[in-house]
Amino acid sequence: MDHVFGDERHRRLRAEVREFAEHEVAPRIPEMERRRHVDHELSRLIAEQGWIGVTVDPAYGGMGAGHLAKTIIIEEMSRVSGAMGAMVQASQLGVAKIVHFGNPAQRAAWLPRVAAGRCLPTIAVTEYGSGGHVLGMTGGAVRDGDDYVLNGRKVFVGNSHVGDLHGVVVRTGEGSRGLSAFLVESDRPGFSLGPHEGTMGLHGFSFGELIFEDCRVPAANMLGEEGDGLAVAYSSSVLYGRANLAAVALGIHRALVEETCAYASEQHRYGRPLCEVPSVKLKLGQMQSRLMMATLSLYHAVSLLDRGAACDHELINAKLVNVEYALDTARNAMEIHAARGLYTDRPIERYLRDAHHIFAPAGTSDVQLLRLGEAALGVDRDQWSERLADRTAVSESGPVAAPLVA
Repeated sequence: MDHVFGDERHRRLRAEVREFAEHEVAPRIPEMERRRHVDHELSRLIAEQGWIGVTVDPAYGGMGAGHLAKTIIIEEMSRVSGAMGAMVQASQLGVAKIVHFGNPAQRAAWLPRVAAGRCLPTIAVTEYGSGGHVLGMTGGAVRDGDDYVLNGRKVFVGNSHVGDLHGVVVRTGEGSRGLSAFLVESDRPGFSLGPHEGTMGLHGFSFGELIFEDCRVPAANMLGEEGDGLAVAYSSSVLYGRANLAAVALGIHRALVEETCAYASEQHRYGRPLCEVPSVKLKLGQMQSRLMMATLSLYHAVSLLDRGAACDHELINAKLVNVEYALDTARNAMEIHAARGLYTDRPIERYLRDAHHIFAPAGTSDVQLLRLGEAALGVDRDQWSERLADRTAVSESGPVAAPLVA
């Protein structure tokens, strides 16, 4: 199933990331689990491999390999560590805002740093009081000469405590055209971080709070035009966020199946391997079927994205299918392991905890179903994959960097 999509370059990339994850990431997992801290050093080491720049044009030092390659990187990292898979996906989500809406000066300033692993970007949209209702945000920015002054708080920001460049969407006016996006460097006066708080899973990854208190940002740091904030948020979520999170779920899903099959083959019950007990074999078959369907849904969607085809619905469905199937398989894995699955000497309980973290970001399953319902009724909005095809399609030399057409 690993080789259904892609070519020899993709197979080499998969092998490269898998080897790195197993030799460099896996040994650090026990300490990350024990301390529940943010692993800054490992995050930087991963960035230095150049994988954060997988969709960045080679003209800026990136790999220019596209979204299928990005999916392979995230999946393989997540197969070993959901936390570091989440770190990679959140950084690449941060790349989206610059690729989609950055002007030539912004792309020239930041994309080479991202590609070289010297900058981990984020995107910050969510607030406590509005959650997934983007238009309900209250954090704002006011123009003051050549600057904007930002005030407010953003929460659940992936890579909050390791990020160097935050893409922040705030209110600059009323209504849907009253949101704007800014690039905010992490060392800017008036910017600070909330305390890192331990969570159920993804230990080693940070998704915390950004605080803006009269944070002065040059007007030149605005992404797109004033009023483009909603487009920055939505396009990043649809074209990068949903596929990225689906890839994290897929990596965890694959690990669940591999670990459970190994356990069921090693254990014996009634004088035979546990995997030969009919009820257990049935569950293993369900897990494998889900894994195959989840893999197909995701790689089909990102293959379309790389071709510049309309695929918003496929990306939405990939997030839905991968998250739901991973959670279903996690339950089956716990049932097969029974009490053994509750102990931390085996990774099943970690996979279960990590899988639950992928449910809410970029929209819960109900949100994905609502969007798919609109697609079925023919009342859905214009597709971002069509509007930004010139920024997502992969040519022989990498993603095309034509001027953005809104």
